[in-house]
Amino acid sequence: MNMTHALAMPVPSAVGSIDQYIQSVNRIPLLTEKEEGDLARRLHDDGDVDAARQLVMSHLRLVVAIARGYLGYGLPHADLIQEGNIGLMKAVKRFDPARGVRLVSFAIHWIKAEIHEYIIRNWRLVKIATTKAQRKLFFNLRSLKADTGTLSCDEVKAVATQLGVKPEEVVEMETRLGGRDMPLEGDRDDDDDQFAPIAYLPDPHAEPSEVLERAESARLQDEGLTGALASLDERSRNIVSRRWLHEGDSPTLHELAAEYGVSAERIRQIEVKAMQKMRGLLAA
Repeated sequence: MNMTHALAMPVPSAVGSIDQYIQSVNRIPLLTEKEEGDLARRLHDDGDVDAARQLVMSHLRLVVAIARGYLGYGLPHADLIQEGNIGLMKAVKRFDPARGVRLVSFAIHWIKAEIHEYIIRNWRLVKIATTKAQRKLFFNLRSLKADTGTLSCDEVKAVATQLGVKPEEVVEMETRLGGRDMPLEGDRDDDDDQFAPIAYLPDPHAEPSEVLERAESARLQDEGLTGALASLDERSRNIVSRRWLHEGDSPTLHELAAEYGVSAERIRQIEVKAMQKMRGLLAA
């Protein structure tokens, strides 16, 4: 049996609010060093999945605490926790009690790594974070800045040297992280509305050929997307549509898990498989 799948099932259900989930995991007793060592040896020596389950359960509150530190990226807390739980399961699977360290110290790296990957995949501003060094820059730039002001030339060089990236990459990342969205149309009650960004945009209807080209492109894309969705089974189609094509707030993995009566990890697996199938059809 795949241990990660086996461990995913006993994790407290997130039926209801995320606050209820957090309260439930905070009530799970912590393990003493001796209890942790005994369970880890049972898992490491005998492959005892129940021991692994107890190790995971007792550290779920650690995932919640770590995930809370990444709320500033605008992603759902519940999804951050779910990804962190996957990292925790991977850590438990690889934990060797003979190393002489507590599981909490070993698991932090795996939990953060899984959350980092999730943020990189889903946060729209991180398109330049494609290398290991750039990812390190993305997740460490805020803490390396002495204050909230703009980095000086010397500070840019120091950060670039410390993280092994180019100075211009530091500047670009700082600009992306520090940028704010500007209202396109401005404040309607403001007398200076004529200076809003929308006033400087060219008329999209000025060139008929461009309008026709965009309409044809949109039609083909809609047909391709409709066909790709139609290829999925009803549950997969519903999950993808509500998670990625729904206007307004999308349901979290935990909310869909409660609706279908399965684990959040199972919903994630269905979503990933469906998206892979759709990408293959759209690329054909």
